[in-house]
Amino acid sequence: MTDNIISSAVIIGAGIFGVSTGLQLARRGMRVTILNDGPPANGASGRSLSWLNSARMRSDPYHRLRMAGIDRYRTLFARHPETDWLRFDGGLTWDADDKGNEIDATFRHEVSLGYDARHVLAADVATVTPGLDAKAITPQGAIFNPGEGWVDLPILIDLLLEEFAELGGSLVTDQGKARIMVEDGRAVGAETATGGRILADAVVLATGPAVPKMAADAGQSIGDGTPIALLVQTKPLAHPLCAVLNTPRVAVRPAPGGTFSLDADWAADEGVKMREDGGYEIDDAVVDALLAEASRVMEGNPRLEIASIGVGGKPIPGDGEPVVGALKAIPGAYVVFSHSGATLGLIMGELLGYEIATGAEHPMLATFRPERFASQ
Repeated sequence: MTDNIISSAVIIGAGIFGVSTGLQLARRGMRVTILNDGPPANGASGRSLSWLNSARMRSDPYHRLRMAGIDRYRTLFARHPETDWLRFDGGLTWDADDKGNEIDATFRHEVSLGYDARHVLAADVATVTPGLDAKAITPQGAIFNPGEGWVDLPILIDLLLEEFAELGGSLVTDQGKARIMVEDGRAVGAETATGGRILADAVVLATGPAVPKMAADAGQSIGDGTPIALLVQTKPLAHPLCAVLNTPRVAVRPAPGGTFSLDADWAADEGVKMREDGGYEIDDAVVDALLAEASRVMEGNPRLEIASIGVGGKPIPGDGEPVVGALKAIPGAYVVFSHSGATLGLIMGELLGYEIATGAEHPMLATFRPERFASQ
């Protein structure tokens, strides 16, 4: 790697937010370098459930942002209707049979927003989507959201990087951890762990769960609620399930090639421990229990086999809302940090790219500014 590469913008992080932002800037004619510690999608984007949705309850600005995010995927899907890495086959969710069950309230809330939702009982679920074991659905019923979908982020990132390269963008990988270079109070580029320097007018932190610490190293505070997440990818299986399932004990998402992606908060809490060297220990018994929970909700209760396991931080800001925009105390520095990385992946890059290229603030991002943490 050559020192002192001059670029209009450098993006630290080659996950979906970093690549999406870099591509948007390249489309605007800027010279852009994307810098990553390893190969693209080696972080949270490579172990994301990648469910495209705005289900349940959240703030109105967050809901609108997510709906805009889904809209961009629909445009992409229209260009690739036969793809097996982006699908809109709906989502199905139900709650446990206890006093915390919120299915009725959630359904009424979604209807009030005009979010396409259908309240179905176990006996009727087969009329809206195939592949379910109806016995797993609790008496309060489930919500089917026909407009939801899923995306395989590593495949999408590769597709975006192809266009990025065609537009003259530069991808620099395997350089270890990077930091924002600040001189005279302004961000002037990025420096890698190996001492390489990329000079730029704008620097974007898009490193997923590492964003809060990297911002803190630059003297800026961002609330951090990042937990450890565990994603299990299964071997191929011929099965009719096509909707994304969000159930009390497991989330199941179809994936390319007849595989399935599985996760659950309890599995990460109970089955993953961090070692002193920063690596992770995974409890095989907990992984087996996660596979059993997935089988239980799928028609025919199939035998699921592990193809791979991904473990690491799941980016979640301290207040649950996205963090995006300029770090105003450091001119030239920008940040993008959020849960819902798949749903927001395209729209976040578009809006942040607009702000960087034009110097104007986009109104859709007004409530998501990083400075909201400064007074906390």
